[in-house]
Amino acid sequence: MRIKILFIVIIICLFDSLIFSKNIKKEGNMEKKVLVAYFSATGTTKKVAENLSKAIRADIYEIKPKKPYSNEDLDWTNKNSRSSVEMDKKIKPEIEKNNLDLSKYEKIFLGFPIWWYVAPTIINTFLESCDFSNKTIILFATSGGSRFGKTIENLKPSLSNTAKLIEGDILNHNPSISRLKTWAEKYI
Repeated sequence: MRIKILFIVIIICLFDSLIFSKNIKKEGNMEKKVLVAYFSATGTTKKVAENLSKAIRADIYEIKPKKPYSNEDLDWTNKNSRSSVEMDKKIKPEIEKNNLDLSKYEKIFLGFPIWWYVAPTIINTFLESCDFSNKTIILFATSGGSRFGKTIENLKPSLSNTAKLIEGDILNHNPSISRLKTWAEKYI
């Protein structure tokens, strides 16, 4: 009988310590909130961003152009298409009203498609619309074959000197949630 009681007490203590340690981790995560912000013209980057948000249990925010892009706007083979003109002339398109409060975030994963070997200029618009002072921004992108190119160089002027910009990775072929979690954990 004493052995049974001792066994039950040990089980209760182990269970209680397990619950307590989970609560501490949960409270720690609340202190270090993470955001996944993204722009996606065709839905490819959106899928990656949604899975990344699930993988690391982060909030998610979509950067939306005030005027949505049509298929014709995205025709990179047409020098007169909207995307070609924006990238060539470094025109920063307007975005939908931004009520994003970054004060609760320490780290922001920022995703976008690669256009002309860099981030689309709408990303500069987004960076200029919020205060990223003392934030760490980890870039991720989708691409048909390009790397980041001069993305960091093109985005830095849109940020305060205290923001830290990190070139993350090109995340093509809709990586699994477990792969995204492993990748993102090195930055969190």
